[in-house]
Amino acid sequence: MSDALPTESSSPDRGTSAAPYDALLLLSFGGPEGPDDVVPFLENVTRGRGIPRERLEEVGQHYYLFGGVSPINEQNRELLAALREDFAAHGLDLPVYWGNRNWAPYLTDTLRDMVRDGHRRVLVLATSAYASYSGCRQYRENLAESLAALRAEGLPVPRVDKLRHYFNHPGFVDPVVDGVVASLAELPEDVRAAAHLTFTTHSIPTAAADTSGPVEAHGDGGAYVAQHLDVAELITEAVRKRTGTAHPWSLVYQSRSGPPSVPWLEPDICDHLEELHGKGVPGTVMVPIGFVSDHMEVLYDLDTEAMAKAAELGLPARRSPTVGADPRFAAAVRDLVLERAAAERDESPVRCALGALGSSHDLCPVGCCPARTPKPAAAGADAPEF
Repeated sequence: MSDALPTESSSPDRGTSAAPYDALLLLSFGGPEGPDDVVPFLENVTRGRGIPRERLEEVGQHYYLFGGVSPINEQNRELLAALREDFAAHGLDLPVYWGNRNWAPYLTDTLRDMVRDGHRRVLVLATSAYASYSGCRQYRENLAESLAALRAEGLPVPRVDKLRHYFNHPGFVDPVVDGVVASLAELPEDVRAAAHLTFTTHSIPTAAADTSGPVEAHGDGGAYVAQHLDVAELITEAVRKRTGTAHPWSLVYQSRSGPPSVPWLEPDICDHLEELHGKGVPGTVMVPIGFVSDHMEVLYDLDTEAMAKAAELGLPARRSPTVGADPRFAAAVRDLVLERAAAERDESPVRCALGALGSSHDLCPVGCCPARTPKPAAAGADAPEF
């Protein structure tokens, strides 16, 4: 853990027992693995929203630029290997499985394999660090759908719990700080000291942002915006301590996909780059804190579109890396697993968290990140009984 970061606690020695849990599920979004997969994958993502095939083929061009392959699956394989390696090295005997919401390996298939392997208490790590409908509750809805499918097949239905939000865990924050420092060093020396830190995350509808997190967190931007702002401030302060320079910073958004008539979080990254240039800012580092890995929204919306905009403006820019399969993130997952297991054993574990917001809840409360059309969601206070 970086000594540049103030912590609520250092990582405690939690032992090696994950009881009562007997497996961990890495749950992710999924992505195509070849050109023929692209449109079927996008149909899975948008099912029920009435989006015409022509529009899907247009969006699919982003994937075709990269051979029709999203990097997310390979990065999940790397994270899966990192988790297994970390668990084995620290004596944590907990098998790790992987399932996706929108592409193979599909969540229902993975859960079916898990119950056939005898697992009945499953912890879930979602590859989304923040509170929002699309980043938390929708994963929980998919879990509920898959568990219902197992029940309909006559299979045992495991109890499933989701690890808490980890946006402010040191093992998530520290690798990002290192990446920002390294990216600043790559900027031309004459612009480095005055460079702007541009923190980016996925834009979501403002209505979804305003109702993100527990009910008491609802309001302007909700927990989603508050959590990102807290992490951005943490990283900026850590960079100041590392470099001796207090860089100005902003939180901006990317990857909007909704109709123009629906308000989404702004400003957009490309609009923000134009604003920076207009103000005479000499350079910037784009910091994708809203993403666990360098998946398509990072490779296309930042590395392709935003970098092209910066080049057009003559604005020196770098993009810092996401956490990915960094060993510190794998260690953070182990810490979160053991923390949650201890809590289930009524042991009141110390929780690692940075910043002003503290550690998130273990169990999503009623009213947390509500959907426009209510659906059953697993791993929450309102979870159905199976």
